[in-house]
Amino acid sequence: MKRLLLAFIFLIACLGEAPVAETPAGPALKPFVRGSWQEMLRSHAGRPTLVHFWGVTCGPCKVELPLLGQFMKDHSEIDVVMISADLVPNLDSATRAMLEKAGLAPAENWIFSDGFVERLRFEIDPAWQGEIPRTLLIARDGAVTTIEGSAEIPDLEKWLVQQKVASK
Repeated sequence: MKRLLLAFIFLIACLGEAPVAETPAGPALKPFVRGSWQEMLRSHAGRPTLVHFWGVTCGPCKVELPLLGQFMKDHSEIDVVMISADLVPNLDSATRAMLEKAGLAPAENWIFSDGFVERLRFEIDPAWQGEIPRTLLIARDGAVTTIEGSAEIPDLEKWLVQQKVASK
């Protein structure tokens, strides 16, 4: 009987209300793992999409992110996907803070979450060695334009005009 009573008390304790975890402030970060690249491509198929690989420890990224945030704000007709691809341990809080500060919280935000980053990079582009920043401009028809290093806003504007012409 004592065992039954202890089991009942244990069951009640387990079913009790679990403590509510605090929700971290800032944009949601999707874990970028094996297969995420194909998932992302499928979800944006047929729409012009800017995919930007960046990192918290990347100096040029700190300058470029606010410019991309303004570009996204000015051009709601384009999908913007941000992928934090730092090689150092990716910290969610620092990543979210940088996205918030740059005005990129509304973008689709991912963070490398696989210990085997070479596999992730290979899925995206077998020739990519991991240097960031890196921007991929994906046209409606799936054609990809790669920008190594910082993307210049006039180049993005020119590409966007081409996308508008192609859709007519």
